[in-house]
Amino acid sequence: MRLKQQIRTLFSALLLAGVAGGLLPLKAQEPGGGMPPLPIDSAVRIGKLPNGLTYFIRHNAEPKERAEFYIVQRVGSMQEEDSQQGLAHFLEHIAFNGTKNFPGKGIDHFLESIGASFGRNINAYTSFDETVYTLMNIPVPRKSVVDSCVLILHDWSNFISLEDKEIDLERGVIEEEWRSRDNGDMRNMTKMLELAFPNNKYGQRMPIGKMEIVRNFPYQVLRDYYKKWYRPDQQALVIVGDVDVDYTEAQIKKIFADIPAPVNPAERVYTEVPDNETPIVGIAADPEATQNSINICFKQDVTPLYVRATFLGPVEDYIKGVIAQMANQRFSDLVKKPNAPFTSASMDMGDFIVAKTKDAVNFDASFKEGAWEPALKALTAEIVRIRKYGFNKSEYDRAKKDFLVSIKNLYNERDKRKNDAWANEYVQYFINGGYLMDIASYYQVMNGVVEQTTVEQINAALTELIPEKNVVVLMTSVEKPEVKLPSTSQLEAQFLSGMKQEVTPLKEEVSNQKLIDKLPMKGRIVKEEKNGKFGSTVWTLSNGTKVILKKTDYKDDEILLTGTRPGGSFNFSKPATLDLKVLNMVSDLGGLGKFDDSALEKALAGRIASAGLSVSELTDDVSGSTTKEDLETMLQLLYLNFTARRSDKEAFKAWQERMIAKLEADKANPLSTLMDSVPRFLYPNNPENYPLTESEVKAINYDRVLQLFRSRFANARGFQFVFVGNIDEAKLRPLVERYIASLPATKVTYKSFTDRVVRAIPGTHTKAYSQAMTTPTGIAVDILSTAGEYTHKELLVAATLQSILDQLYTKTIREDEGGTYGVGVRVNVSRYPTVHRSLTVQFQTDPTKVETLNKLVFKGLEDMIKQGPSEEYFTKAIANLGKEHAESLRKNNYWLNQLERYYTHGFDFVTDYEAQLKSIKTDDVKALVKSLYDSRDRIVITFQSTTAEAKK
Repeated sequence: MRLKQQIRTLFSALLLAGVAGGLLPLKAQEPGGGMPPLPIDSAVRIGKLPNGLTYFIRHNAEPKERAEFYIVQRVGSMQEEDSQQGLAHFLEHIAFNGTKNFPGKGIDHFLESIGASFGRNINAYTSFDETVYTLMNIPVPRKSVVDSCVLILHDWSNFISLEDKEIDLERGVIEEEWRSRDNGDMRNMTKMLELAFPNNKYGQRMPIGKMEIVRNFPYQVLRDYYKKWYRPDQQALVIVGDVDVDYTEAQIKKIFADIPAPVNPAERVYTEVPDNETPIVGIAADPEATQNSINICFKQDVTPLYVRATFLGPVEDYIKGVIAQMANQRFSDLVKKPNAPFTSASMDMGDFIVAKTKDAVNFDASFKEGAWEPALKALTAEIVRIRKYGFNKSEYDRAKKDFLVSIKNLYNERDKRKNDAWANEYVQYFINGGYLMDIASYYQVMNGVVEQTTVEQINAALTELIPEKNVVVLMTSVEKPEVKLPSTSQLEAQFLSGMKQEVTPLKEEVSNQKLIDKLPMKGRIVKEEKNGKFGSTVWTLSNGTKVILKKTDYKDDEILLTGTRPGGSFNFSKPATLDLKVLNMVSDLGGLGKFDDSALEKALAGRIASAGLSVSELTDDVSGSTTKEDLETMLQLLYLNFTARRSDKEAFKAWQERMIAKLEADKANPLSTLMDSVPRFLYPNNPENYPLTESEVKAINYDRVLQLFRSRFANARGFQFVFVGNIDEAKLRPLVERYIASLPATKVTYKSFTDRVVRAIPGTHTKAYSQAMTTPTGIAVDILSTAGEYTHKELLVAATLQSILDQLYTKTIREDEGGTYGVGVRVNVSRYPTVHRSLTVQFQTDPTKVETLNKLVFKGLEDMIKQGPSEEYFTKAIANLGKEHAESLRKNNYWLNQLERYYTHGFDFVTDYEAQLKSIKTDDVKALVKSLYDSRDRIVITFQSTTAEAKK
């Protein structure tokens, strides 16, 4: 294909320029010489056992005393027989329910005992062609933990128990996972796969499977799949973290020695996706679908793995990446204009939907209900424009800048890269092939690639990327009488007509304008206090604002910003309710200074910097992030946010149109009525807490809302700005004086009107809802509230109870009853309007089981009042809180929040954390449960669907 030819031509040019020569053996540079694979990063040890199992091990101490332990299975739902649909995913679930060395819930029990938690640290996923088990961020303070984690991977490889009782218990959990996802959009997606892959297994193997099989399959059918496909020649271990590589490798060899190489194994076949001369066209519609979209795919042959492993691999990735970025910038510009033909659109290049054996250039657009024709016409027009005229030099220059800054940031942070980033890279390498260059070499090579690659070379590849054949056109829509859907022949005809449109090239837009033409006059730092709380420095500025900074080395190229002051929307004098609801939604639509939103995006090309403002009920807030190099850019954006919020009525109109389209589409979801009704029940006579409606969107006074927002930030007095990261104080000082000390500020005192904070309706209430749905659905929500104190210990007791209840309800409601996919638990301590503690429990289930399962929620509380919490659950909860705290201490965002909390509210929740945590006893948790249970403030909300036929 021409793309491959263009890449090879570029490769030759790069060799002549000396860009790649230092990395490749001499024979690759000789005429007719073969192209060897790129060298693999020497920091990762890759090996293969005699039984065929591959392993990747890397020492990496980010974070310290933590590691990732994965086992990757190069099999998934595509290996299922017709009678096994859903069993690849079922096997992934049952792997946690007993193995040779960890019977029952032994895996969870062991990992939770050292501070890990199910879901967050212990998880897995199943896809069409792979299944991956992940033990994430596991504490490894001693080698015996490494041994145990390797033993878990060993058992998953070949020794899952698959006991009859556990299989039967898990059937209900799987069905509840299906229930939680089986909405109109998922049904459309399932149908779309069937249409996109006619007479092909990829169209018939959604990993969740068929529930009639999940409910009834014989035990042996699951065991047959496991025995046939879970075998070492299709498996890899990925272990990355603060481990001894030599020791870990030796343990792998020792522990996995009892797993033999497979004898006469079934061939692992990747299902081919055939070409098509004429377009494949399909339409999927569902009465409950909220996504109305058109997807156009131009299928491509997959680049061979041996080619992906060479220099051509990263070059191909670069070319495809910048093409997608340039196309997506065009689509972004289009949707920000009034009367846009679609509400969103994008392009990407990768797998053809889910297939490993066919790539594709994918274009998709979402549209207003029924408006498929203008969306298709506009989408095809952009496709034709790209294929015929390519991209402009200015577009490519911006894409190049963004790519270069991204790899520079990767290079700068190479020594602080997190364990999971490395681990996921090795997972993808094992599954998909490719290259594993060290970051320094990659940075060197790709700088050369970018320097040598021209926009003409990029454009030359586009004809082959968007061919005449191998096209798939798919449409999803809501199904209802007032929405007129085309036939497949009409859709195909409109597509073919659209691809013949006459279009003009996009005009070149070159802008090298500065963010600020005339820099503000500097203010001064009038006071400096060293050795502040948590090692901070405090500057008082001449305009009355303060800056708190803390230098860290947790990341080499990250600086974070937050800012706050008392105030918020409660300081407004009789504002309109609608204005408050949309205050933060519409205030930034217009851009900053002389730049509209699209122009601002382009002006920031090649820079990593952001800053924004928002208004909460009680505070005015600032946020930002940047790198060392772009620190001034972030502060310029901050200054412009305060002083030059731009009005753009066309951008606002476009936002209105998108929002109205979304609200209209959301109505198709039967649960939308619940999401609208519950806030009205919980907060009567407080419409600012109700969801936005179409009539409200139409009634927004944009000028008034923008002026209201500007008024909150016209005066910077009272703000405290906190900087955390790899800060050069000498560099930051003049920038703070220029862009923060110069902000307008007068001596006006703002306060937080905490008495105006609205709580949910007091008292004991029960509310039941129902609505017709295709998938039988039940929901329970329980809210209990009681008075309390806002102290560090109270917060930790609440967090402990949350963890205990999460463990309890996972066992009683999910595992023992098979009644739900997951129970959400939240225990919170709120300060306003008065201090109160609250417990919220919610879950989704079969509508016939709502009342029975919800009784288990309260039974769990009753048992805890009588007997206290389980010592096992309590110990695990404390261990997990200690683990999370230790990890937080090396995160910039954690210190940003703690400094803001201390300097704004006077709370120190860091210094004695360990002592406070150790002081918590089971009686503290028991007392909190009793207080919540005995309180008169109890709300129980239930939802039970009726059959869809009830709609008629």
